[in-house]
Amino acid sequence: MQTKSIQLTNKNHFISEYRNGKMMNYFDYKPFDEFERRVQDVTSKTYEREKLVNTLTTMNKSWDAPQATINQIERLKDERSVVVVGGQQAGLLTGPLYSINKLISIVRLAKEQEEKLQRPVIPVFWIAGEDHDFEEINHIYTSNDHALKKHRLQDEMYNKVSVSHLYMDQEKVTIWLQTAFADMKETMYTKSLYDTILRCLHTSESYVDFFAKLIHALFPEEGIVLIDSGDEAVRRLETDFFQLLIKNQEEISASVYETVQQLQQKGYTVPLEVEPNDTHLFYHDDYNERILLKREEDKWVGKNDEVVLTTEDMLHLAATQPDRLSNNVVTRPLKQEYLFPTLAFVGGDGEISYWAALKKAFHCVELTMPPVVPRLSLTYKTDRVDKLLRTRVLKAEDVIQYGVTDVRMRWLMSQETPSIDIVFSDVLQQIETLHEPLRAIAKDVSADLEAEAARNKQYIQHNIHYLQKKVEQKIAENHKLPLQQFDEINIALHPNNGLQERIWSPLPFINEYGVDFFKTLIHKEELSLKEQHYIVSL
Repeated sequence: MQTKSIQLTNKNHFISEYRNGKMMNYFDYKPFDEFERRVQDVTSKTYEREKLVNTLTTMNKSWDAPQATINQIERLKDERSVVVVGGQQAGLLTGPLYSINKLISIVRLAKEQEEKLQRPVIPVFWIAGEDHDFEEINHIYTSNDHALKKHRLQDEMYNKVSVSHLYMDQEKVTIWLQTAFADMKETMYTKSLYDTILRCLHTSESYVDFFAKLIHALFPEEGIVLIDSGDEAVRRLETDFFQLLIKNQEEISASVYETVQQLQQKGYTVPLEVEPNDTHLFYHDDYNERILLKREEDKWVGKNDEVVLTTEDMLHLAATQPDRLSNNVVTRPLKQEYLFPTLAFVGGDGEISYWAALKKAFHCVELTMPPVVPRLSLTYKTDRVDKLLRTRVLKAEDVIQYGVTDVRMRWLMSQETPSIDIVFSDVLQQIETLHEPLRAIAKDVSADLEAEAARNKQYIQHNIHYLQKKVEQKIAENHKLPLQQFDEINIALHPNNGLQERIWSPLPFINEYGVDFFKTLIHKEELSLKEQHYIVSL
């Protein structure tokens, strides 16, 4: 396995500046260089470590956690211990590759800092079970006939029920799994991988269970500690914190809204839609549907008036029924900091962009924002793709960034002499010139004929374009194999005009190479979270 660091043209101006150390007034720590200072700040505070350990142990054992994970949880009892944390939604088969890339980043950073700081540093992966956008997690992509194929699970999603509480139809998911595997070639790893996934599936009640059990099965030796943010046991740990959020809600909401406005006015993209009266808390009704609450004077009101609560009602719920409340994207980071002695948070570009709006919110509840570290961004290049790149004389870094659509078309047009697009372009230009006297005559005869002459020219041009497309289609048929090679390269390295890690599931890679190549990455010394992107040659 070889790795190569490359620079991408980052369209997110904020992230480019953040990586260059220019946005630090929106954060409490620099991302890479202040872990020792952070340790001193974290260990000066107290945490409900015993309760947290008990909750995490019960939760992870229910997901068939390996002993390495249980051992890591036990280390949280040590007052010197800290955690590196990051998270993602519970996507099917772990979701897109960036979920695994983030997990690798968390484990690597924890191992690295444990050695440097000489104290326990525990890797924690936060499963966003509170989320209810099932459409984001209900599919994976595979390749079929040199095209991307979306495998979407056709399951009924009850309105606004969090994923943690969404019943999973095992029969439907089993059928879906079979269709996903049908698009992959059989390898020495296929049967074992399929059996492992099936075992995790058949012992799971929810999509979070399925996600967690598969992570533990795929990474049994890394000591990864999982937590479901939507679990009622976790929310019972938040009783005091919910009350703190409720009492400081107006200040928190105002600070986030003002910071988002400031960032946007400076031209930065912030993936947060906030209003001054947002409470950043959800209420769960009797059917466990999440209702986003707004603040109207002294009332906490459902977005569509589904519920009306007083501040006293909210405080009473926090004290007696905390499972009736849950956090949104703004207050979840605060909860994370309240529960864990966090050395660092590992996030993607989008997460870092909205965390920039949260510094004052942390301070409102007397917390500090942990160092926010960009996760590893990786593109995996197989042997076959590498051979295709050499055949078509393409650089992987160019394809990753720009794709091959333009290169493919230029290559195709160059296969004919003279070039087809040049010939048709010349003909269209000549028609423009030759048709001009006809339009002039028509204009002199009648204004109506002038319009008719213009339509006549457009009709001729339309037919020329039609003929060009037919000629191009026939040329493409004559060069089918090279064009398929271009398409295969593009699907592998620039799918849907974006990064591989945002589209591809880990499934095809594990099927071809086994899970060990992910474990190798965890221990590969030359990988650095400071680098923007890596090509990993498998």
